[in-house]
Amino acid sequence: MSTTDTGKTATDGGEEAAEPVPASRHVGVSADGELGAAGSQLSTAPVDTVVPGSFGGVRKPGVAGRLAWTGREVFGWTRWFWRQLTSMRVALLLLFLLSLGAIPGSLIPQSGTDAAKVQDFKDAHSVLGPVYDRLGLFHVYSSVWFSAIYILLFVSLIGCIVPRTWQFVGQLRGRPPGAPRRLDRLPAYATWRTEAEPEQVREAALTVLRKRRFRAHVAGDAVAAEKGYLRETGNLLFHIALVVMLVAFAWGQLFKSEGNKLVVEGDGFSNTLLSYDDFKSGNLFSTDDLTPFSFDLKSFTGTYEESGPNKGTPRTYQADITYSVGADGKEKRTTVKVNEPLEIGDSKVYLVSHGYAPVVTVRDGRGKVVYSEPVPMLPLDSNVTSQGAIKVMDGYRNAKGGKEQLGFAAFFVPTFAGAGAGDMFSQFPALKDPVLALSGYHGSLGVDSGLPQNVYQLDTSEMKQFKDAKGEILKSRLAPGETMTLPNGAGSITFEKDIKEWAGFQVTQQPGSDWALVGAFTAIFGLAGSLFIQRRRVWVRAVRGADGVTVVEMAGLGRSESTKLPEELGDLAALVHEQAPTAPSKPDEVEKADDAEPEAEPEAEPDAEAHPDAEPSVSAASAAEGAEKQ
Repeated sequence: MSTTDTGKTATDGGEEAAEPVPASRHVGVSADGELGAAGSQLSTAPVDTVVPGSFGGVRKPGVAGRLAWTGREVFGWTRWFWRQLTSMRVALLLLFLLSLGAIPGSLIPQSGTDAAKVQDFKDAHSVLGPVYDRLGLFHVYSSVWFSAIYILLFVSLIGCIVPRTWQFVGQLRGRPPGAPRRLDRLPAYATWRTEAEPEQVREAALTVLRKRRFRAHVAGDAVAAEKGYLRETGNLLFHIALVVMLVAFAWGQLFKSEGNKLVVEGDGFSNTLLSYDDFKSGNLFSTDDLTPFSFDLKSFTGTYEESGPNKGTPRTYQADITYSVGADGKEKRTTVKVNEPLEIGDSKVYLVSHGYAPVVTVRDGRGKVVYSEPVPMLPLDSNVTSQGAIKVMDGYRNAKGGKEQLGFAAFFVPTFAGAGAGDMFSQFPALKDPVLALSGYHGSLGVDSGLPQNVYQLDTSEMKQFKDAKGEILKSRLAPGETMTLPNGAGSITFEKDIKEWAGFQVTQQPGSDWALVGAFTAIFGLAGSLFIQRRRVWVRAVRGADGVTVVEMAGLGRSESTKLPEELGDLAALVHEQAPTAPSKPDEVEKADDAEPEAEPEAEPDAEAHPDAEPSVSAASAAEGAEKQ
């Protein structure tokens, strides 16, 4: 008697007992409740179980199994992440995110470009200001999240280019694949029969295809050819150009420098850090990278439209300068115009602004000249209505002999509308009727505190305003050559007839811009090649038929859909057909073809009557099919 897995007993005669075996028998417990040999091995300790892996395999028990499983999981997830990162969809997504991330950089003021506007934005938006600051929106292009997108896009492009380049090199070194067994299943197909030998047909096809710039070779009984490798070349060039552009932009941002300098006629500039009015640079820029040069502004010329709808529009806007490169460079003369910068090494000097600098002379109560300089005024509108400040910091003594500082708030208009014609707004940008409006202060300018000040603004917090004998604020509009006398023997200020002009220059140094331009043009040409060049393969098979006549088959296959492939195959077939023309049909073949298609005769009679000169013909495909049936 034996026990089955279902817990039932079977007698030798095949009869089944109705009484099941107790469950305790299966766990090693005897009938009287005592543990058997198997039950004595039971334990409540945890048992290692088999854990399936995410990329195949299972985690086996023991330390070695855990280590192998962990290594396999880490390697699997790393490979999965790399494949996702180097896929085309992720590269396009990162490119889209990079473009999207650049939008705040153009809409929100940036600290690297205009710190004053950033501070004004924070003062005006007490809620958004801190949020934008935490998100790095005031310095988008140097923020962590923008840099992460930039680096990931760079790595993604590199991961796409390297394997595809090796694959493409392998394709160039290889040969087009042999012909498929059934050429008639391809989208473009042609066939005919010829009396030429198969070797002659293949040789003629090889010559024709090579003349059409196909890479062709004989493979068995067919000629295999391929064309359009420039499509993949253009695709690779496009991706490589993107990498070049990314590197060039990154290089330019890290090593760039940009500074502005206002130069009055007769003054000069030396390309040193201390000479700039304001200067900003990349994180890796060093002052040793500044190109050594200097220049002097000889004169500024500006002419404007006198009438018409474009009245006041500049016609001539240029600065005549002399410059020299290096410490002992020869002095040269040139003209800098708008969008026509002076290029010196890696630096470019642009003409970006223009204004006037009226010359004023300040005397103390004893008539001593304590200040006589041109004062640059900043334009407020297109007609060069200008504002500035005159600061006399040293050498002045009041009527009592005490040391003081003087300050004058100034407005200048090159063309005054006339007394009683309104406020101080210029009517034309040229010097036709210049007027200088002044109001004076005395006391302390605050320059001795060590805090930086704007040279075009006056801090009057520690100053008192001059007043006339009537106790009114002292103000005056001066024409060239006129003088405003200060009250109580405090001195005078004169608006000299000599009015100078100034020009604002921007000196930029951004390496990598040429490479970025080359990369942009290369990307355009590469993209055009990848879109318009079609890669296709052509096969020409020539074999001897059962009746001894050579059967020629030509077929084409495009790697991408193209409507020109059948047309191109037809042209190639016509050229090969000239070397291997269609064999004349035999009478018995024509009769067999007629017997095989008796229903075609009534349809052919109207065509024969309509075209009595037409000769009867048999299609190359039908002839080839008939030859195969024989």
